[in-house]
Amino acid sequence: MEKSSPQTHAGFDQGNNGSAQNADPCLDTMQLAQLEASFRQWIDETPRRDVRLARRRILIVFLLIRYTGAKLNEVLAMDPFADIDGQAVCIRDLDAPDRCQRTIAIGEHLSEEIRQALADPDFRDSLGNLFSVDPAFVRRKFYQRAEACGFAKRLGGPEMIRRARAVELVRGNMPLPAVQKLLGQSTPSLTVAHVSFSDEELQRATQLFMDREATRKTSARNTFFGKIVEIQNGDIQARITLLTLGGHRISSIITNESLERLGLRPGRLVTAEVKAPWITLHQGTAPLACSADNRFQGEIVRINAGKVSTEFVARIDDSTELCALASTSGAAALALQAGEAVWVTFNCFAVVLHADD
Repeated sequence: MEKSSPQTHAGFDQGNNGSAQNADPCLDTMQLAQLEASFRQWIDETPRRDVRLARRRILIVFLLIRYTGAKLNEVLAMDPFADIDGQAVCIRDLDAPDRCQRTIAIGEHLSEEIRQALADPDFRDSLGNLFSVDPAFVRRKFYQRAEACGFAKRLGGPEMIRRARAVELVRGNMPLPAVQKLLGQSTPSLTVAHVSFSDEELQRATQLFMDREATRKTSARNTFFGKIVEIQNGDIQARITLLTLGGHRISSIITNESLERLGLRPGRLVTAEVKAPWITLHQGTAPLACSADNRFQGEIVRINAGKVSTEFVARIDDSTELCALASTSGAAALALQAGEAVWVTFNCFAVVLHADD
């Protein structure tokens, strides 16, 4: 099976500024899934019960880093019986262990797997020292699993798994400040200074994203999260303006009946989705003569050409990528190339709003 190349993205280094550029590659979602499968196969390879229990602990350490973006020393310092409660994980302040530094939502499947593991009497007994394992030993096992998958071993290191999770979240359009907060970076940067999102709102953004990621109940590729800043009422429909954490304004027109049913109001947190076929790309940076309500300048970062359709991915800021879908014959006529400047546009009628909170 052909392997995809490790992905690159705007930097998520160990500092506090997520906007710094960093071309260091990391594993993509499919490669992370392959690495996870390698850990599970590794557990099944031994007939010894005690070895399987020890390997299961390493798997759970991997899963916690992979899905929470926590640091290795943060996971190893956890008390799984006290710090994992339902679909939330408490990351302790290493300088003040009595204090929960941040709470991270996890998906239902991971929550259930950890619950079942902790309910196993043999596994519980094997955790006499909780997750406290020699970090060097854990790193060696991570490296070995990466090499077993055919990856460079450094790409399987805990820091690179953490980075890969951050990139995965950003590519899923989780707001950059929410990703920074999830990683425990102390100074989340809002792109627009006058946009104020509380800690509770950032936590809510994270929870909504995790729920959507776990259930995948929508086929929409392009998702925005933000606050309603304006509602213009009409006799039949209403125009809703959403301000995202990245400072983008998204316009949507919905019926007055939908406005009332969703309970929308200024200040309400909502999710906006736009399906890829509804997005249009225009070459160049010159002022655009177009009636589309939502227009953003961007750059083509990836092109995935198929026999019938072609997918274009355009980045409109460090933390937001939008996917457009066109027929392959139409894509050939556009003749777009990676690195080329484009306008990304979509109509207000193409924006579907979800009020989940």
